[in-house]
Amino acid sequence: MTLPSPYLLFLGDVSEANRAKTGYGIVHWAPERCVAQIRLPGCAADTGLPDMTTRDAVAAGAKALVIGVAPQGGAIPDRWHSTLLEALDAGLDLISGMHTRLTEIDVIAAKARACGRRLYDVRHTERQIPSANGLKRSGKRCLLVGLDCSLGKKWGALALTQEMQARGEKVSFRATGQTGIIIAGEGIAVDAVVADFVAGAAEILSPDNEADHWDIIEGQGSIFHAAYAGVSLGLLHGSQPDAMILCAHAERKHLELLPHIPHRPLRQAIELHEQLAHVTNPNAVVVGISVNTSDLATEQAARAHLEAISATTGLPATDPIRFGCGVFADALQSI
Repeated sequence: MTLPSPYLLFLGDVSEANRAKTGYGIVHWAPERCVAQIRLPGCAADTGLPDMTTRDAVAAGAKALVIGVAPQGGAIPDRWHSTLLEALDAGLDLISGMHTRLTEIDVIAAKARACGRRLYDVRHTERQIPSANGLKRSGKRCLLVGLDCSLGKKWGALALTQEMQARGEKVSFRATGQTGIIIAGEGIAVDAVVADFVAGAAEILSPDNEADHWDIIEGQGSIFHAAYAGVSLGLLHGSQPDAMILCAHAERKHLELLPHIPHRPLRQAIELHEQLAHVTNPNAVVVGISVNTSDLATEQAARAHLEAISATTGLPATDPIRFGCGVFADALQSI
């Protein structure tokens, strides 16, 4: 799907700012797509955008209201309906990455039809996705993979894309999750695709391209995660990566919310990712380690941690947000 922009970000009335990570991510990576934010009383989140009404946002150029928060359970509360209805009346389309579909809320669907507006449920697609065929595609691909969920695969992919764009290289960010889709304006949320077609969706996301063009593909989940390994493996096979960047966390020792499953050693994780990737690309190789060092208080401690990882793995390691992605862009030049 291709999304209309620029956006008015709806932050609802969330009591915890971290529930607005979609909104924060959009503002950080796609500020040119943002006009303003709209918040309800009691909202703890603030992206720094100006607060506007729906009609003021339309006057300022907004084309769609984006739900930039994710309350527990992924549902759209009834108390938000009045704001969403006002947005439709004002001339805005609605964009949501929630599990609950906008199109399944009768009052919103009816209002959208009456106003001639569109509803975009980016976690879901009506597109017919074929099974993967495993055929070699032209162009080059780099997939961000991880030891776990919520390590920074999306942010790392976006940072690497930005670095390569600054160098004047041919590169595209390929979004595979709802927040990435809203940032990029297009993509497929692979975690909502029927299991047999996840690899096929990945093939669609990174089609044939020029020989020197890189697709930087947002990773999802982890092949080591008890809940999400199936999505991660389908994405790995369908992406046919020439290069992979393995994402880790400096302080986390076990899977998120699964303390009984420890993180794998980096060397073991590198080897297994390469073995599995060879199913569709025999030349796939891990070229670097992306580390989330946000829990390390000082830059000195972060650099020491990265140096230790490089010494252990023989690969360049960096925190893409703290220190940039230059070493990864350099590594891709040799592929």
